[in-house]
Amino acid sequence: MLLKDEVGMLQRVPLFSGIEPAKLKLLAFTSDRVNYNAGEILFRQGDEADAAYVILSGRADILVDSDNGPIKVAELMPNSIVGEIAILCNSSRTATVRAASQLEALRIRKDHFLRLMKEFPEMTIEILRVLAERLSSTTADLIDARTA
Repeated sequence: MLLKDEVGMLQRVPLFSGIEPAKLKLLAFTSDRVNYNAGEILFRQGDEADAAYVILSGRADILVDSDNGPIKVAELMPNSIVGEIAILCNSSRTATVRAASQLEALRIRKDHFLRLMKEFPEMTIEILRVLAERLSSTTADLIDARTA
């Protein structure tokens, strides 16, 4: 894929929509494009957080370990980002992410991701919005589970 095609893909990701194309070109150039087959693991719960992933195409499942085996807690679609929480918290991965279909992603190294957040406050605000939505959804799920 050409660099300009990658920039176009990144512009469709809400997290990067406010970033100028020249900076997105640099992001695309300095990030790794990775491909996974259905069933392959992007990262495992407990792994060191070394990168965030932007799903370019395909789907992935977010799985959390339990006594009865892995539980699917969410599904990722194109233009979503995953792995940023562990980077921001400087902690290990809180879940396993497994490709649910043929999947293409952009792998953004931790240092580069943090630098982008410093340079682009609008990106930081978008990350906060995404995290707040996830927290709200998780809270609603917990309330539903308690009343069921």
